[in-house]
Amino acid sequence: MVNMDSKLVNKLKPYIGVIFLQFGSAGFGIVAKAALNQGSSHYTFSVYRNAVAAALFIPFAFFLERKTRPIMTFGVFFKILLLSLFDPVIGQNMFYAGMKYSSATFSAALIEKVNLKSIRSHAKITGTLVTVGGAMIMTLISGPIIGLPWTHKSHESHASTNPNDKEDPVKGAIMISVGCVGYAAFYTLQAITLKSYPAGLSLTAMVCTLGALLGTVLTFLVERGNTSVWALGFDAKLLAYVYGGVISSGITYYLSGVIMKEKGPVFVTAFNPLSMVIVAILIGAGEAPPGFAPE
Repeated sequence: MVNMDSKLVNKLKPYIGVIFLQFGSAGFGIVAKAALNQGSSHYTFSVYRNAVAAALFIPFAFFLERKTRPIMTFGVFFKILLLSLFDPVIGQNMFYAGMKYSSATFSAALIEKVNLKSIRSHAKITGTLVTVGGAMIMTLISGPIIGLPWTHKSHESHASTNPNDKEDPVKGAIMISVGCVGYAAFYTLQAITLKSYPAGLSLTAMVCTLGALLGTVLTFLVERGNTSVWALGFDAKLLAYVYGGVISSGITYYLSGVIMKEKGPVFVTAFNPLSMVIVAILIGAGEAPPGFAPE
């Protein structure tokens, strides 16, 4: 009986893990939108998020993997450099830029390698198309507000604090889609890298560190002379930086790597639509946090 219970728990662990990741992603979507509405630069957003994650994971990686960490080779370093570009720089910046023009409910599903002669593959393609179609509808069409038990304020009372941001759902969807391509490349390469460098904590720490450094260079190139984008305060922006660093970069990178070793990258990304549903429930019909302006 004990063995059966332990086997069941082991089988459920990956599912519990990806569901946890989706709840974390949903929460980040809310606080990120709030920060962007308060005028946060998506360039510094990415830098601070990855800097927080690096500061958190470097000590753990140094002490916990000091005896098991593989030798660094040029090939592994090059993969880590690409990982730092795919998500921390390209993926995150395009995603944040897109969020300024749309809502927090946009998400995407990624397709696994398919065999067009297989019924199973037909189901995967159909499911993906339905998911993406639903995400686009939620992004482009504003419907009536659904009254839920926790709804007690009108959405009209939550206007964006940044008047320069005008919603353009199509532009936002395109940017977020490009960001999703970066995420897809990241997860695929992460699974490959972990095979030759199976030190998850160290890999996470290095990706976040390089991502923060590359993002800093990009920010200085784009935001020339505009030092105000680096300003910090006790507001929604700081909350988003810390939350994004701890949950969406650090823990997500590491935990997704652990799950991918057993289930592969498609399993991790297949649950992405869940975060869209969670966000829609939390803010689509409820009270938005300060600085957040839902559709």
